[in-house]
Amino acid sequence: MPVLIGELAPDIELPASNGKTVKLSDFRGKNVVLYFYPKDMTPGCTTEACDFRDAYQEFSDVNTVILGVSPDPINKHEKFIEKHGLPFLLLADEEHKLAEAFGVWKLKKNFGKEYMGIERSTFVIDKDGKIIKEWRNVKVKGHVEEALQYLREKLSL
Repeated sequence: MPVLIGELAPDIELPASNGKTVKLSDFRGKNVVLYFYPKDMTPGCTTEACDFRDAYQEFSDVNTVILGVSPDPINKHEKFIEKHGLPFLLLADEEHKLAEAFGVWKLKKNFGKEYMGIERSTFVIDKDGKIIKEWRNVKVKGHVEEALQYLREKLSL
């Protein structure tokens, strides 16, 4: 059963691109934008990662950490980060435990083939570890700006 808005975010430990293992509770005291994406080096995922990269300082200005999650292994994440200059951590969810906990590991169809994969989704977790916003089945264009705008409005209350 996927997590819901208002619940504490699951605290599943995953390997991160900085060589450490991290869990969401490590970021308490900051807001977290946790975005799930299907695969490193693909066009939509590259656009989304670069959009987050380009807005990185603006997210930092509102006390927010960006974390990207895909089923790719750390070595692929490292190449993705290096190629595109990504300033935030990518987490390797090879066994899709975090994706399943958030309900984004889904049956997908592409060219008549069915397979399990990540449904592009983003979650905002507040500084106390609670999920306060979700976007599921995200369209990349304009999404990062929408997430940033949400944080600015929410944090100005």
